[in-house]
Amino acid sequence: MPHEFPSPSVAPHDSAMTRRDFLRSTTALAAAAFAGRATAAEARIGLGFSLYGMKTLPIAEAVKVCAEIGYDSVELALLDGFPTEPTAFSSEARKQLRAQLATVKLRVAGLMDNLSLAADAATQAKFLERIKRAGGLAHDLAPDSPPPLETVLGGKPAEWETIKDSMAANLRAWAAAAAEAKVVIAIKGHIMSAVQTPDRVLWLMRQADSPWIRVTYDYSHFQLQGLALDATLAELLPHTRFLHVKDGRKIADGKFEFLLPGEGDTDYRMLFAQLRTRGYGGDAVVEVSRMLWDKPGYDPITAAKKSFTALDVARRG
Repeated sequence: MPHEFPSPSVAPHDSAMTRRDFLRSTTALAAAAFAGRATAAEARIGLGFSLYGMKTLPIAEAVKVCAEIGYDSVELALLDGFPTEPTAFSSEARKQLRAQLATVKLRVAGLMDNLSLAADAATQAKFLERIKRAGGLAHDLAPDSPPPLETVLGGKPAEWETIKDSMAANLRAWAAAAAEAKVVIAIKGHIMSAVQTPDRVLWLMRQADSPWIRVTYDYSHFQLQGLALDATLAELLPHTRFLHVKDGRKIADGKFEFLLPGEGDTDYRMLFAQLRTRGYGGDAVVEVSRMLWDKPGYDPITAAKKSFTALDVARRG
């Protein structure tokens, strides 16, 4: 059952001076939420690959493969059972990964977790700890520009009106944890989540009212709902800190499947053109859905190569 979770303040509010001090102290790090913003002429869209789609590979091999293919960045998966889950990822392993990333000239575009604003109070407490651990990892790997933590938000579409207020309260608690850990959380709309449309994503973000809560843009979830690329970009890109790419396709009986970029109908030339026009200078990061990587015969290296080829052609126009 959804639970109303206490929402600690993100900053002191007892005087104008304390608030100004707070804003000054967080400006440099919170500005990372907009680090990808550039003029249309300056914008250069990087390509990244989420290691969520390379669970079977050791982290060093996955990074090496992505660099050799030509990617600019990787996303690390913090979910249980993945090699970079923070409680299992030692200080020495973090140092080795940071050194390898520098050697192969890859950046960490983001950190993926699977949290839920619809979970109960006991689970929310665990999520707050996960957010703090994610912040520690972000700063260990890239102290000058910590990557954001991106997550879906849980719940079911039909529950939205019933649970949106408790979700907002929980998100305010996440924002407080993110401020403490100095890591931006980029919240993601999902076709099967209570937060499935741009207006719901933005409503939640505004309820949190925090520079530490931004947006993950993933058009595949909007495409499957029949929403237009340009309209959803116009709504969400000004608030976007992280961007996933994959394709989706409807199948029989109202069901759908996710695909690799280029295997569906998404117009990636239009996507990259819109991103440049709107001044986005971050990365477009391939997410291979579990629908794909859990299938027998899935090859993560082949998937990464195929995705890069499709996106690089589209990126060049």
